[in-house]
Amino acid sequence: MPRVKRGLNAKKKKKKVLKPAKGFRAGRGTLYRIATEAVDRALVYAYAHRRTKKREIRSLWIARINAAARINDMTYSRLMNGLLKANVTIDRKALADMAVKDPAGFTKVVEIAKTSLAA
Repeated sequence: MPRVKRGLNAKKKKKKVLKPAKGFRAGRGTLYRIATEAVDRALVYAYAHRRTKKREIRSLWIARINAAARINDMTYSRLMNGLLKANVTIDRKALADMAVKDPAGFTKVVEIAKTSLAA
């Protein structure tokens, strides 16, 4: 039976793990056995945090809208309720952007919400 040399395949297998582990501290970036665990864990966190990021960004938008609404003597919940009653369909991302970059336009949106709540 002929001899099988596996050096090339073993090297490919290790490179596949060690390349994403580049930059990890100590043995986690250089030792194959430890790097496999580190890379697996990093991939799990990356998957989970892609979802968490969406939640955090939405809460940032809400915080910005609330801060701008309070400057205009209104709370976030009353503003959103007023916009709902006025049939204004502006998403939170656009509202937060408007609150930061166009305060005058945001004030007009708040006025629309106030009139719909008063009516």
